[in-house]
Amino acid sequence: MSGRTVTIPDDRAFASFKAEGLCEEGWSMNHNKGGITVWTQALEEGKSIHKIKCRMVCKDVSAETMYDVLHDIEYRRKWDTNVIETFDIGKLTVNADVGYYSWKCPSPLRNRDVITLRSWLPMGKDYIIMNYSVKHDKYPPKKDMVRAVSIQTGYLIQSQGPTNHCTLTYMAQVDPRGSLPKWVVNKSSHFFAPHAMKKINKACLKYSEWKQRHNPGFKPWLYPEQTTLPSIPLSELSIQHAESLENIDESSLAETQEREDSD
Repeated sequence: MSGRTVTIPDDRAFASFKAEGLCEEGWSMNHNKGGITVWTQALEEGKSIHKIKCRMVCKDVSAETMYDVLHDIEYRRKWDTNVIETFDIGKLTVNADVGYYSWKCPSPLRNRDVITLRSWLPMGKDYIIMNYSVKHDKYPPKKDMVRAVSIQTGYLIQSQGPTNHCTLTYMAQVDPRGSLPKWVVNKSSHFFAPHAMKKINKACLKYSEWKQRHNPGFKPWLYPEQTTLPSIPLSELSIQHAESLENIDESSLAETQEREDSD
Protein backbone atom coordinates (compact mmCIF):
# COMPACT_ATOMS: atom_id res chain seq x y z
CA MET A 1 0.00 0.00 0.00
CA SER A 2 1.35 3.42 -0.86
CA GLY A 3 0.92 6.70 0.92
CA ARG A 4 2.05 8.10 4.24
CA THR A 5 -0.91 7.29 6.45
CA VAL A 6 -2.34 3.93 7.43
CA THR A 7 -5.69 3.24 5.80
CA ILE A 8 -8.04 0.27 5.82
CA PRO A 9 -8.49 -1.10 2.28
CA ASP A 10 -11.78 -0.24 0.62
CA ASP A 11 -13.75 -2.13 -2.04
CA ARG A 12 -11.59 -0.67 -4.80
CA ALA A 13 -8.44 -2.03 -3.15
CA PHE A 14 -9.96 -5.51 -2.97
CA ALA A 15 -11.11 -5.31 -6.60
CA SER A 16 -7.63 -4.21 -7.66
CA PHE A 17 -6.01 -7.09 -5.77
CA LYS A 18 -8.40 -9.58 -7.41
CA ALA A 19 -7.71 -8.17 -10.88
CA GLU A 20 -3.95 -8.46 -10.41
CA GLY A 21 -4.35 -11.95 -8.98
CA LEU A 22 -6.15 -13.07 -12.13
CA CYS A 23 -3.95 -11.21 -14.63
CA GLU A 24 -1.00 -13.07 -16.15
CA GLU A 25 0.29 -10.27 -18.36
CA GLY A 26 3.69 -9.04 -17.21
CA TRP A 27 4.36 -12.21 -15.19
CA SER A 28 6.87 -14.94 -16.11
CA MET A 29 5.86 -18.54 -15.44
CA ASN A 30 8.57 -20.35 -13.47
CA HIS A 31 6.80 -23.53 -12.39
CA ASN A 32 3.80 -25.50 -13.62
CA LYS A 33 3.45 -28.94 -12.11
CA GLY A 34 0.93 -30.98 -10.16
CA GLY A 35 -1.83 -28.40 -10.36
CA ILE A 36 0.40 -25.61 -9.00
CA THR A 37 1.60 -22.71 -11.15
CA VAL A 38 4.14 -20.11 -10.01
CA TRP A 39 4.89 -16.78 -11.69
CA THR A 40 7.42 -14.10 -10.79
CA GLN A 41 8.03 -10.56 -11.93
CA ALA A 42 11.49 -9.33 -12.81
CA LEU A 43 13.22 -7.43 -10.05
CA GLU A 44 14.07 -3.81 -10.65
CA GLU A 45 17.80 -3.26 -10.95
CA GLY A 46 19.28 -2.62 -7.52
CA LYS A 47 16.03 -3.46 -5.72
CA SER A 48 15.52 -6.41 -3.40
CA ILE A 49 11.73 -6.49 -3.76
CA HIS A 50 10.43 -9.92 -4.68
CA LYS A 51 7.10 -10.37 -6.42
CA ILE A 52 5.65 -13.86 -6.72
CA LYS A 53 2.25 -15.35 -7.54
CA CYS A 54 1.15 -18.95 -7.02
CA ARG A 55 -2.07 -20.63 -8.06
CA MET A 56 -3.32 -24.03 -6.98
CA VAL A 57 -6.43 -26.02 -7.84
CA CYS A 58 -7.64 -27.66 -4.62
CA LYS A 59 -9.77 -30.75 -5.08
CA ASP A 60 -12.13 -31.78 -2.27
CA VAL A 61 -11.61 -28.42 -0.56
CA SER A 62 -14.39 -25.84 -0.58
CA ALA A 63 -13.71 -22.11 -0.76
CA GLU A 64 -15.33 -21.78 2.69
CA THR A 65 -12.92 -24.30 4.25
CA MET A 66 -9.91 -22.65 2.62
CA TYR A 67 -11.04 -19.28 3.97
CA ASP A 68 -11.39 -20.72 7.50
CA VAL A 69 -7.97 -22.39 7.42
CA LEU A 70 -6.17 -19.23 6.29
CA HIS A 71 -7.87 -17.27 9.08
CA ASP A 72 -7.61 -19.74 11.97
CA ILE A 73 -4.50 -18.70 13.90
CA GLU A 74 -4.70 -21.62 16.34
CA TYR A 75 -4.78 -24.11 13.49
CA ARG A 76 -1.91 -22.32 11.71
CA ARG A 77 0.31 -23.01 14.69
CA LYS A 78 -0.35 -26.70 14.08
CA TRP A 79 0.18 -27.01 10.33
CA ASP A 80 2.54 -24.15 9.45
CA THR A 81 5.96 -25.62 10.25
CA ASN A 82 7.68 -22.39 9.17
CA VAL A 83 6.00 -20.31 11.86
CA ILE A 84 8.09 -19.28 14.86
CA GLU A 85 5.50 -17.07 16.53
CA THR A 86 2.18 -15.59 15.46
CA PHE A 87 -0.44 -13.63 17.34
CA ASP A 88 -3.11 -11.00 16.85
CA ILE A 89 -2.42 -7.55 18.32
CA GLY A 90 -5.81 -5.89 18.01
CA LYS A 91 -8.83 -5.24 15.84
CA LEU A 92 -9.48 -2.16 13.72
CA THR A 93 -12.91 -2.95 12.22
CA VAL A 94 -15.11 -6.02 11.79
CA ASN A 95 -12.92 -7.08 8.86
CA ALA A 96 -9.49 -5.68 9.68
CA ASP A 97 -6.91 -6.36 12.39
CA VAL A 98 -3.20 -6.06 13.15
CA GLY A 99 -0.97 -9.04 13.82
CA TYR A 100 2.58 -10.33 14.23
CA TYR A 101 4.15 -13.21 12.30
CA SER A 102 7.70 -14.55 12.35
CA TRP A 103 9.01 -17.40 10.25
CA LYS A 104 12.02 -19.60 9.68
CA CYS A 105 14.17 -18.81 6.67
CA PRO A 106 16.30 -21.46 4.95
CA SER A 107 19.63 -21.91 6.71
CA PRO A 108 21.97 -20.01 6.95
CA LEU A 109 19.74 -16.94 6.41
CA ARG A 110 18.45 -15.00 9.40
CA ASN A 111 14.79 -15.46 10.26
CA ARG A 112 12.26 -12.75 9.38
CA ASP A 113 9.20 -11.18 10.99
CA VAL A 114 6.48 -8.70 10.08
CA ILE A 115 3.76 -6.58 11.67
CA THR A 116 0.85 -6.33 9.26
CA LEU A 117 -2.56 -4.76 8.87
CA ARG A 118 -4.74 -7.56 7.57
CA SER A 119 -8.17 -7.16 6.00
CA TRP A 120 -10.60 -9.59 4.43
CA LEU A 121 -13.73 -9.57 2.32
CA PRO A 122 -16.13 -12.20 0.95
CA MET A 123 -17.00 -11.31 -2.67
CA GLY A 124 -19.96 -13.45 -3.68
CA LYS A 125 -18.64 -17.00 -3.51
CA ASP A 126 -15.03 -15.81 -3.57
CA TYR A 127 -12.89 -14.52 -0.72
CA ILE A 128 -9.90 -12.20 -0.37
CA ILE A 129 -7.48 -11.87 2.56
CA MET A 130 -4.69 -9.34 2.15
CA ASN A 131 -2.15 -7.44 4.24
CA TYR A 132 0.55 -4.81 4.24
CA SER A 133 3.23 -3.85 6.75
CA VAL A 134 2.68 -1.30 9.49
CA LYS A 135 4.65 -0.07 12.49
CA HIS A 136 3.44 -0.30 16.08
CA ASP A 137 5.56 1.26 18.84
CA LYS A 138 4.96 -1.65 21.20
CA TYR A 139 6.39 -4.15 18.71
CA PRO A 140 9.75 -2.80 17.46
CA PRO A 141 12.18 -4.94 15.42
CA LYS A 142 13.85 -7.73 17.41
CA LYS A 143 17.61 -8.19 17.64
CA ASP A 144 17.52 -11.80 16.49
CA MET A 145 15.16 -11.17 13.55
CA VAL A 146 15.20 -9.18 10.33
CA ARG A 147 12.04 -7.09 10.06
CA ALA A 148 10.73 -7.67 6.52
CA VAL A 149 8.22 -5.48 4.73
CA SER A 150 5.02 -6.73 3.09
CA ILE A 151 4.23 -4.14 0.44
CA GLN A 152 1.14 -6.16 -0.38
CA THR A 153 0.52 -9.84 0.21
CA GLY A 154 -2.67 -11.83 0.08
CA TYR A 155 -4.89 -14.70 -0.99
CA LEU A 156 -7.68 -14.91 -3.55
CA ILE A 157 -9.96 -17.92 -3.02
CA GLN A 158 -12.33 -18.76 -5.87
CA SER A 159 -15.19 -21.23 -5.56
CA GLN A 160 -15.36 -23.70 -8.45
CA GLY A 161 -19.08 -23.94 -9.12
CA PRO A 162 -21.20 -26.71 -7.61
CA THR A 163 -18.20 -28.98 -6.99
CA ASN A 164 -16.36 -29.13 -3.68
CA HIS A 165 -13.28 -27.57 -5.26
CA CYS A 166 -11.63 -24.18 -5.10
CA THR A 167 -8.72 -22.30 -6.62
CA LEU A 168 -6.24 -20.53 -4.35
CA THR A 169 -4.07 -17.70 -5.68
CA TYR A 170 -1.34 -16.36 -3.39
CA MET A 171 0.36 -13.12 -4.36
CA ALA A 172 3.20 -11.46 -2.48
CA GLN A 173 5.21 -8.30 -2.98
CA VAL A 174 7.78 -8.36 -0.21
CA ASP A 175 11.00 -6.58 0.66
CA PRO A 176 13.02 -9.12 2.71
CA ARG A 177 15.40 -6.34 3.79
CA GLY A 178 18.57 -7.78 2.42
CA SER A 179 20.32 -8.98 -0.68
CA LEU A 180 19.35 -12.63 -0.94
CA PRO A 181 21.51 -15.32 -2.58
CA LYS A 182 20.40 -16.31 -6.08
CA TRP A 183 19.77 -19.87 -4.90
CA VAL A 184 17.10 -18.59 -2.49
CA VAL A 185 15.38 -16.55 -5.19
CA ASN A 186 15.45 -19.50 -7.62
CA LYS A 187 14.32 -22.01 -5.01
CA SER A 188 11.44 -19.75 -3.97
CA SER A 189 9.53 -20.36 -7.19
CA HIS A 190 10.59 -23.95 -7.83
CA PHE A 191 10.39 -25.38 -4.30
CA PHE A 192 9.42 -23.11 -1.41
CA ALA A 193 6.22 -21.69 -2.92
CA PRO A 194 4.85 -25.00 -4.31
CA HIS A 195 5.75 -26.76 -1.05
CA ALA A 196 3.89 -24.12 0.97
CA MET A 197 0.81 -24.41 -1.25
CA LYS A 198 0.76 -28.20 -0.83
CA LYS A 199 0.90 -27.77 2.94
CA ILE A 200 -2.10 -25.43 2.87
CA ASN A 201 -4.05 -27.93 0.79
CA LYS A 202 -3.18 -30.77 3.15
CA ALA A 203 -4.15 -28.64 6.16
CA CYS A 204 -7.55 -27.94 4.57
CA LEU A 205 -8.30 -31.65 4.20
CA LYS A 206 -7.73 -32.18 7.94
CA TYR A 207 -9.37 -28.99 9.20
CA SER A 208 -12.94 -30.19 9.69
CA GLU A 209 -11.87 -33.03 11.99
CA TRP A 210 -9.48 -30.78 13.94
CA LYS A 211 -12.00 -27.96 14.31
CA GLN A 212 -14.66 -30.28 15.72
CA ARG A 213 -12.31 -30.87 18.67
CA HIS A 214 -11.10 -27.28 19.06
CA ASN A 215 -13.80 -24.72 19.80
CA PRO A 216 -15.87 -25.61 16.71
CA GLY A 217 -18.23 -22.62 16.85
CA PHE A 218 -15.48 -20.01 17.27
CA LYS A 219 -14.88 -18.24 13.96
CA PRO A 220 -14.54 -14.50 14.62
CA TRP A 221 -13.60 -13.88 10.97
CA LEU A 222 -17.19 -14.91 10.16
CA TYR A 223 -18.84 -13.77 13.39
CA PRO A 224 -17.06 -10.56 14.50
CA GLU A 225 -19.10 -10.39 17.71
CA GLN A 226 -17.02 -13.37 18.91
CA THR A 227 -13.71 -11.52 18.87
CA THR A 228 -11.90 -10.96 22.14
CA LEU A 229 -9.24 -8.70 20.61
CA PRO A 230 -8.85 -5.18 22.00
CA SER A 231 -9.72 -2.35 19.64
CA ILE A 232 -6.77 -0.24 18.58
CA PRO A 233 -7.01 3.14 16.86
CA LEU A 234 -5.40 3.74 13.48
CA SER A 235 -3.46 6.55 15.13
CA GLU A 236 -1.30 3.94 16.92
CA LEU A 237 -0.06 2.68 13.55
CA SER A 238 2.19 4.12 10.88
CA ILE A 239 3.41 2.92 7.49
CA GLN A 240 6.46 0.66 7.74
CA HIS A 241 8.93 2.19 5.31
CA ALA A 242 11.63 -0.24 4.25
CA GLU A 243 14.31 2.44 4.28
CA SER A 244 14.02 2.80 8.05
CA LEU A 245 14.88 -0.85 8.70
CA GLU A 246 18.14 -2.78 8.82
CA ASN A 247 19.29 -3.96 5.40
CA ILE A 248 21.63 -6.94 5.43
CA ASP A 249 23.71 -8.55 2.69
CA GLU A 250 23.24 -12.31 2.63
CA SER A 251 23.92 -12.66 -1.09
CA SER A 252 27.17 -14.61 -0.59
CA LEU A 253 25.74 -17.21 1.79
CA ALA A 254 25.89 -20.76 0.47
CA GLU A 255 23.01 -23.21 0.72
CA THR A 256 23.29 -25.71 3.55
CA GLN A 257 21.90 -29.22 3.54
CA GLU A 258 18.99 -29.60 5.90
CA ARG A 259 16.24 -32.15 6.24
CA GLU A 260 13.09 -31.09 4.45
CA ASP A 261 9.77 -31.39 6.24
CA SER A 262 7.89 -34.46 5.11
CA ASP A 263 4.64 -33.87 3.28
